[in-house]
Amino acid sequence: FDGNLDKQKLLVGAAKGMVDAAGDTYTEYMTAEEYNDLEGELSGSFSGIGVEIGPNKDGVLSIINTLDGSPAQKAGLKAGDLIEKVDDKDATKWTTSQAAVAIRGDKGTNVKITVVRDGEEKTYTVTRDTISNPSVKWEIKDNIGYMRISDFGEDTAELAEKAANEFKSKNVKGVILDLRDNTGGYVDAAKAVSSLWLDEGTVITTERSNKGVIDTVRATGDSPLKGVPTVVLINGATASASEITAGALRDNAGAKLVGTKSFGKGLVQEVVDLRNGDKLKVTVAKWYTPSGVNINKSGLKPDTEVKMTTEEYNSGNDTQRNKAVEIIDNE
Repeated sequence: FDGNLDKQKLLVGAAKGMVDAAGDTYTEYMTAEEYNDLEGELSGSFSGIGVEIGPNKDGVLSIINTLDGSPAQKAGLKAGDLIEKVDDKDATKWTTSQAAVAIRGDKGTNVKITVVRDGEEKTYTVTRDTISNPSVKWEIKDNIGYMRISDFGEDTAELAEKAANEFKSKNVKGVILDLRDNTGGYVDAAKAVSSLWLDEGTVITTERSNKGVIDTVRATGDSPLKGVPTVVLINGATASASEITAGALRDNAGAKLVGTKSFGKGLVQEVVDLRNGDKLKVTVAKWYTPSGVNINKSGLKPDTEVKMTTEEYNSGNDTQRNKAVEIIDNE
C-alpha cells in the first residue's frame, strides 16, 4: 500500500465488515462516538438538527421523523426523505449510526443533506442547534387524555407516569396513546409505560431464541389507567419498543389500534462492551406479544385502518386522532 496506514482504523473497518456480513440490519459495530450519539438522543437533549433516521421498509436510510420546531423541519426536510448524501459524501450505504455521527455537530455549524423525495433530488443546508426533546407530551381535551411518546428514552417512565396520574385525577373518559413515528428505545421504558394500564405481573412480552423462552417481561406498578378505554395510534414508523407497548395494551387491556400497519421490528438487542471502548449492538432473540405472535417484518395491523397524508396532518386535520376520539366517544 503506497501510503500511511492507521492500524486501529483498519481493525475497526475489518470488524464492521465482519458484523455487516452477518446479514442482520440491526446488528451493528458502533464506535464509542457513534454509541455516545445514540445515548444522547435517548437522553432527550443533544446538538443536531432534530431528525430521527433509520432504514425504511426497503432497508434504505431515511428520515423517519422531524421534531416539531426543529432546524430540520424549518429547513424543509420531511419524513420519508431518502438520505443520499451528507456534506457531499455518499451516504447510501451508511448505517444509522454513521449517518447520526455525520449529521450531529456543534451548535451553530451547518450540515448539507441531499435527499431523494418522490424521485427528485433535493439539497438542504441546515444549521445545527441544541435539541431538547422530552419524550412524552400530554394534554386533556374534551375529557380525553392525549399522551404522545416520541421515543422510549431515559425520561419516558417518569413523564408518562405524571401524565397518567393527571389523567386519573381528572377522571378522563378515555386515553389516546400516540406512538406514531416512535422508532423505539429502551425496553424498560416500554415496560414502565405498559404497566400504567396493566396489573402487576401481567406479561408484556416474551423473549425467545432458538433455545426457547429466555426472558419474560412483566408489568409492575399500580396501573393508574387500568380499565380506562384506550386507543393507540400507530403508523409505518412505529417500531420495536413501541410495538411491544401497543401489542401488550391490545392483548391485555383491550386497547384499539388505529392508523396504519406498524414497522415490524420484533427483535431483542443487546449491547456488548468491547475492550477498545467501542460497542457491538447485536440481535440476540425475538420478542413475542402476550398472545404469542412475533411481528418481525409483518408489523402490527390496526383494528381500524386510517390513512393520513402529510398535507392533512400539517394542515391540522389529524384524521387518525379524530377516529380515536370517535371510538372513545362511542364506548
